[in-house]
Amino acid sequence: MMGPATVRREMVRIGSLLYERRYVVAAEGNLSVRLGGDRFLVTPSGACKGWMEIGELLEIDGEARTLATDRRASSEWRLHREIYRARPEVGAVCHAHPPYATACAAAGRHLDARVLTETATMLGTVPLARPAVPGTDDVVDSVRDLVPGAPALLLANHGVVAWGKDLREAYFRLETVERLAEVTILAGLAGGVQPLPTDLLRRLGDL
Repeated sequence: MMGPATVRREMVRIGSLLYERRYVVAAEGNLSVRLGGDRFLVTPSGACKGWMEIGELLEIDGEARTLATDRRASSEWRLHREIYRARPEVGAVCHAHPPYATACAAAGRHLDARVLTETATMLGTVPLARPAVPGTDDVVDSVRDLVPGAPALLLANHGVVAWGKDLREAYFRLETVERLAEVTILAGLAGGVQPLPTDLLRRLGDL
């Protein structure tokens, strides 16, 4: 298990990766890591994830109360809290706006992981949450019924949120959703998406 200092360094590193890969720009996106109980470490409001420093990360409780700082937590802390409450095994959450997946979310379409052998058993369907007001309980309501059955979600007109046992897994899932969206869009331009046949999916599942 990572110590507190290592967790903070990892959050800064993942924030830099999101920014370098243009999964976020300016102050977009947010990250969190569960600390125990109702407490989690979260990125601050208004911070560029590519320029973020370790000391800017905030430890908050389930009501967004912070410890020893007057900085505000990311406005999406409610979304993170809902995922932790619904999925006790989840240790980290990653929300960003990667362009292909966000384009699918803006077009009102979910993602079918049967498009790729690598995602067919790893992701399943990546559902699309209804439109909601960011940073409010409306977002929580929009994802509540979807979180228990998926490893990631598209947020209508608002990017992707993915989670995992730790921050690396959450980030890699977000990357995988973006690759799936990219291939889905390009396959559409190339003549149409052809999902994997049922018998091959069954064999993949057996593996």
